Amino acid sequence: MDYKVGLLGRIVLLAAALFLLATSIFNEWGVFMISLLIIMVIFQIIFLIRYSESSFKKVRVFLDNIKQDKYSQVYPVKFDGTETDDLHIEFNAILAKLKEDQAEKEANYQYFRSVFKHLSIGLITFGENGEIQILNTAARRILNVDVLKNIGEIESINKELFLAIQNLRTGGSELIKIAHPDGIMQLSVYVIELLMRGEKFKLVSLQNIQSELEEKEMEAWQNLVKILTHEIMNSIAPISSLAGTIKSDIESKMDNQEELTITDLEDYLMGISTIEKRSEGLTSFVSDFRSLAHIPTPKFSSIRIAKLFEQLEVLLHHQLESGNIQVNIDLEPEELILFGDQTQIEQVLINLTQNAIQALEDAEEKTITLRGYIDEAGKIILEVSDTGKGIEEEALSKIFIPFFTTKKKGSGIGLSLSKQIMRRHKGNIQVSSKLDEGTTFKLIFNG
Repeated sequence: MDYKVGLLGRIVLLAAALFLLATSIFNEWGVFMISLLIIMVIFQIIFLIRYSESSFKKVRVFLDNIKQDKYSQVYPVKFDGTETDDLHIEFNAILAKLKEDQAEKEANYQYFRSVFKHLSIGLITFGENGEIQILNTAARRILNVDVLKNIGEIESINKELFLAIQNLRTGGSELIKIAHPDGIMQLSVYVIELLMRGEKFKLVSLQNIQSELEEKEMEAWQNLVKILTHEIMNSIAPISSLAGTIKSDIESKMDNQEELTITDLEDYLMGISTIEKRSEGLTSFVSDFRSLAHIPTPKFSSIRIAKLFEQLEVLLHHQLESGNIQVNIDLEPEELILFGDQTQIEQVLINLTQNAIQALEDAEEKTITLRGYIDEAGKIILEVSDTGKGIEEEALSKIFIPFFTTKKKGSGIGLSLSKQIMRRHKGNIQVSSKLDEGTTFKLIFNG
């Protein structure tokens, strides 16, 4: 406000001087007076220009300081009530606020940088030119490097890891095994693509899950040993008991020199027949276990999903018809193509569809839906859904464990085989179920 008063005062003085000059010329006041008035006008104009320039110069300097993030300058305040004082007070208040905001920003940056640096998960960010922006301590330790300037340098550390980082898109993940002085590391590599201020960059997380995998592997082995022990003992115990009974009976007759009757021979034959059947059951069990442990390497080729579903429907036609089961096929796009081993994928779908058929035995609505589509992440998804009784929550966490089964008849290896086949295809199998509503198995392929 004072600035406006000061400026207005100078304009009024200049206008008054111009008015007097015009009056003097019109009334012919004399050369001296006219000259004096002209000099006054000139001085008023000079003072007005200097006053304006002085104020604008201060504003320019102030804006330059803001542009260059120089918030430490303090403008002198004399408390004389002038417009300059008011201007300096405003400048100082704005600079103090900007300085406070800058300090808060810097504190937040240092906080997040410290958190980023000390996370146990390795984190790397790099731009489109490959230049590393941030590399935290965990990433240095995992990669066994002190400095990393460009993402391309990872190729010399592990080519597979470099390709995964380059090719993965947002939400993509991959398991990579790398050699390290501390031993073999199993890395879970996860990538997010971000856009900030018009610049694209990637955030890569590296997590060593070797110990978790070993723990899960040990847990799986323990579960497997329990199942194997249970199954084998169930088969061997009656065989051993029956063989011991027959042996004791024969020894007793030999000691007493008794002759074997037809009845005795029939009893022994029945016992031996029972031993044979239990032995065959045990052999079948071991054969199932061998098939679980020896899945052949997939032979990849292009698979038309529509044709695969048609073949599946034809193959299981008799079971579907006898069970009065309706099959719905939903494909989007209709010409969906999958790259994989047709025989193995077909085997997985057969296992899942047969499970669905069995789940519909006592269901009121008997429908199986075969669905194929591409999700938002570009992954190919195949689903087998049924309207059966569903699976209890407790059993859901165990259905992929070898030899675990909820059916009266079944070896319990179908879903385990399916899971291993999906792993060989670098995919995954998931299940969701609601009691009395149905079950959906989802096969996920990474495209």
